[in-house]
Order: sequence, then structure tokens, then C-alpha cells
Amino acid sequence: MTIASATPSREISMAGGLLVAGIVLATLTEAIASTVLSLGRGDIIGDTYATPDEFAWLDVGYTTFKLMGFMAASWLMSRFDPRNVIVSSTLAMGMACGIAAMTARLDLLVALRMIQGFSGGILLVGGQAVIFLAFARSRQPILQALFAMGSVVAPATIAPALQGWLLDSRSWTWIFFSVVPLALAAAGLLLIADRPMPARNVPRPFDWIGFSLISIALSCFTYVFSQGSRWDWFEEPRILWLSVIGTAAILAFFGQQMLAKGQGLFDFTLFGTEDFCFAFIVSFVAGAALFGSAFLIPSFAVSVLAFTPTDAGQLLLPSGALFIGALLIAAFLMQARRVPPVATVPFGILMIMGAMWMLSGSTIQSGADDMMAAILLRGAGLGFLFLSITLIAFSDLKSRNLAAGIGLFNTGRQLGGLVGVAALQTLIDHNVAHNLAVLGANVTAGAPSVAERLATSAAMLTAKGMDAAAASRGAASLLGRAAAGQSTVIAFDTAFNAVALLFVIAAPLLVGVKIGLSRLRKHV
Repeated sequence: MTIASATPSREISMAGGLLVAGIVLATLTEAIASTVLSLGRGDIIGDTYATPDEFAWLDVGYTTFKLMGFMAASWLMSRFDPRNVIVSSTLAMGMACGIAAMTARLDLLVALRMIQGFSGGILLVGGQAVIFLAFARSRQPILQALFAMGSVVAPATIAPALQGWLLDSRSWTWIFFSVVPLALAAAGLLLIADRPMPARNVPRPFDWIGFSLISIALSCFTYVFSQGSRWDWFEEPRILWLSVIGTAAILAFFGQQMLAKGQGLFDFTLFGTEDFCFAFIVSFVAGAALFGSAFLIPSFAVSVLAFTPTDAGQLLLPSGALFIGALLIAAFLMQARRVPPVATVPFGILMIMGAMWMLSGSTIQSGADDMMAAILLRGAGLGFLFLSITLIAFSDLKSRNLAAGIGLFNTGRQLGGLVGVAALQTLIDHNVAHNLAVLGANVTAGAPSVAERLATSAAMLTAKGMDAAAASRGAASLLGRAAAGQSTVIAFDTAFNAVALLFVIAAPLLVGVKIGLSRLRKHV
């Protein structure tokens, strides 16, 4: 009797392990595909002969269709078997990446990036929803920590290191090639994981009107936030008109959803849960912090410190260990010690603030060792923050609206990231120009320190064989480059401080929101 009862338990445990492993591998395919342009931008532009405007569609197309996938995933999971939805999305991701590795045609690459984005959005929502639905709520802290390793840790730390190495040792096509075996392995594990899937909800008719309206709005806002800084925002009519169209589309979407009376794309019952409302608002701030800091650190390393792609990618890799460690510690506290998820949020916020403040002291002489303490602290902070808000957001949702809640939460995090990166890009661009003007006004030929610097540089160049006139011009050029470099360093330091100040401003506001939601719930 003991053996008979133990065997099914072991089989269920093994099936559950295979299911989780398959979902985590599937999220890794999205992690690699979503970050391929962060370091491979220059290589891909060179091989496709694309202008910056043409190349932008590779990024805009991916992000837009990823957001659309977030919105469509809930209906697909109610209409089809959830495991088949995840397997199909993973295989579509692998196929699109495999074809992308074999072509340099820009139009085809844009289409493939759209497929990758839509597939990635669906498998992220579907994978997380299945883990919530297929396992007991008491086991969710450790399971969601494992899921976060593939969906959050990998794109923030592991994927850039892999891509930097492939760019330096191979080419950008190998980044896409690396997704193919992962997709096949993930699909295989999901197919052999013979674990009962949660029952599907009664599918509603697909809201094509609502989906079209929200797709137009997301397309416009994605382009505006990702390209607005390049065009000086509303100084460019294209950005202005897309902003107007996007705003009109989102207003029309909300109006259409209210008229649909519960049969639309948007599930208003989600906001009847206090914890989800709070976590959804937090997702914007968390997305801005995650994507913003992930944009700043490699950009600073490449543009200021002249790191190679490999070095820039590996800069964030050690923080992945702290990220994973913090996730596991938080999961242990919540699962074994019954610590409420909200308890680790302050630690995460304080760690990220401290890390960004430490990075704001970086100079042009800084190296990886100088930045490592702050980068490790950031990784630990993100681990404590993201598991907490995930459990706060979804623990009280019902099975009928869980996938919709996950999709909406991910949409908020992605949009928060777009806004955060756009704000930081604009801040850096404006500060570089301002700092250069200020430094230039104080670097005058008559100043003794300037004259000494020019004389020293000219003497050095003369010693290397240049004639006096050329050495004088070269010394002036070197001084100009030094001023430009220092202007960029100051701009990045300001941006690092801005991420820290984000939490200084957001934290009391979020506390106020939490108190307000609690009072509102008592009166309802």
C-alpha cells in the first residue's frame, strides 16, 4: 500500500517538475529575443544596411506585438488547451528566430520580430498562469521565484552576457540561432509533462473591435516612447500626431469596453481586488526601475567606459546570482515562515535606491570593480521587489480572471519600462548638451589651467612625431573630446540619481494609494 501510494506521488512530482522546467525554458527564449537589439544594434544595422529610422521598426514591432500578446493571451487560454497555447507560442518563437538567423532582409526581419513579440507575450502570460493554476497556492512563492529566473533575471543579466560573447566571438545571427534548441527543448518538456491541466473557462466571443482599438493605442504609444527622444518629442509632427491618435484610441477603447457590459476584451472585475489594484500601480514604477537601470548600466559601460559588448554584457552577470539569491530567500520567508509578501518590498526599494545612488558617483576612470558593489546591490533589491509584487498581485485572483490579470500586470510593467527608458534617454541627451555648454563656457584659452593642459598635450603629440601646428590642433581636439566625455559622465550620473529619486517620490505616493484603496474597500 505504501509503495502504491508513493509511486503516483513521485510521478506527479516529476510531471510538475517537467512542467515548470519547460515553462522556464520557454521564458528564456523570450528573454534572449527581447534583448537582442540592446548590444547587437550596430552589427545588425551594418548587415541589413538599414537607416536608424528603418531599424527602429525591429524594436517597435517586437514591443508592440508583445503588448498585444499580453492582451490576447487570456482569451486564447480560455479557447484552447493552456499547455498547447504555450507549446505553440514557444515553437513559433523558435521558428521565427531560426528564420531571422538566416536572413538580412529588413522587411522580413521586421515581420519575424512581430511574430517573436506576439509569441513572447503569450508564453509569458500563459506560463505564469499555468503555474498558478496547476499548483497549490502554498507552493507559489518558490515556483514564482523559479519563473522569475527565466522571465526577469535572464533578460536583465544572463541574456546580455550571452549576447555580448556571441557578438564578439561569432555574429548576431548566433543570438537568434541559440533560441532554436531552447524552444525545442521547452516544447518537448511541456509535451511530456503529463500533469493535469486546469479546466478552461467558458470562452467568450473574441472582442475584435476592442482588440483593434487597444492595438492601435499600444502601437502609437510604443513608437512615441521608444522614438520620441530621437525626434525631440513634440517638435516632430509625427510624434505629436501619433500621441493624439493613441490617446483617442485608448479613450475609445475604454468607452467601447464599458458598453460591452462584461463581454469585452478588458476584465473590469480585476480591479475589485485591492491587492491587484495596488500591484498594478506598482508595476509601472517597478518596470521603470528594472528597464531603466538595465538600459543605463550597459549604455554607460559602452559609451563612456568603452567596454566591448562582451565586457558590457558580463557587467550585469554577477548581479544575477544576487537576484536569484534574493528571490530564493524571499520565497523561503514567504513559504516556510509565512512572512507576508509586502514585508520585503521596502528592502527591495531601499537596495535599488542605494545602488543607483552609488552608481551616480561613477567617473570616466571607473571600471567594473568600482561599479560591482552597486550592481550586486541592485540585483538583490530587484529580487526582493519583484517576487513580492507578483504574489501581492495574483494570489487573490480567481481562475477565471487570473490570465487577464497577469497580462494586464505585464502590460503595465512593460509600459512603465518604456516610459522610464524614454525619460532617461531624454534626460541624458539634454544634460549632455547643457553640460557641454557650461564646460565650454568655462574652458577659455586664457585660463592658466587650460593653457597648461594644451601645452602638455601638444608636447606629447610633438614627441610622437607631429609638427608643431598639427600638435596644437590635436591638443585642442583632445581637450574638446575630454570636455564632451566629462559632459556625458555627468549626464549619466544625473540619470542614475533620477532612478533613485523615482523611489523617493513614488514610495510615499504608493503608500498613500495603498491607504486609499484600503479605505475605499471598507466603504464598499
